Amino acid sequence: QDQLVESGGGLVQAGGSLRLSCTISGRTINTRAMGWFRQAPGKEREFVASISWPGSRTSYADSVKGRFMISRENSKNTAYLQMNSLNVEDTAVYYCAGRSQYNPSDSAREYDSWGQGTQVTVSS
Repeated sequence: QDQLVESGGGLVQAGGSLRLSCTISGRTINTRAMGWFRQAPGKEREFVASISWPGSRTSYADSVKGRFMISRENSKNTAYLQMNSLNVEDTAVYYCAGRSQYNPSDSAREYDSWGQGTQVTVSS
């Protein structure tokens, strides 16, 4: 069974940057599309970004387009989310997810493995 572990969250000032990492153990990241989702207090979980296997296609939510970049390093079983120009609205718990398909998806229901999440807090 997969275990996805996120890291890299924390407290950052508005305008700053963070890079989240998601490492899979128990199964290779190969052949799996990966995604990042987030959930702010009192809100539903929402799509942030996704990347295909082996990484030629990406997709982003409109709210993060041009600021965030998803990538993957398959030899290290790791996916990343580089977040730049952070603002207060980006504050949330960020979750990494994997699906047993090559194609990325913006629907949480399409993913079958999830990490426990990492907190990102952006202060004004």
